[in-house]
Amino acid sequence: MIYVRKDSAGHVVALSRVPVVGGEGGWREVSDDDPEARAFAVEVAATDDPLRGSDLPFVRVLEDVIDLLVERGIILFTDLPPAAQTKLLQRRNRRQQQQSLNLLDDDSLI
Repeated sequence: MIYVRKDSAGHVVALSRVPVVGGEGGWREVSDDDPEARAFAVEVAATDDPLRGSDLPFVRVLEDVIDLLVERGIILFTDLPPAAQTKLLQRRNRRQQQQSLNLLDDDSLI
């Protein structure tokens, strides 16, 4: 169970894993899967990590760097751990599928 505190409008403004004694009131117990508490936790996590916004674009850069290193013979694809090989192949396939679905440019749309 977790504990939430809501403002006068009923919006979650704080979370706690332990009961809060003293201080401002308004704390109540909710289940771990409470949708409002989860939404608040996701929002806080996103604002607490300034690097989160650049993670996905950075992954794309790393994929391109790995491809370049393999292409130039600096590393062998098989030198990577099997789990990394699998993930890279899955992402490469997804990227190819996405590119093949975009047959028309935005300017070519009717």
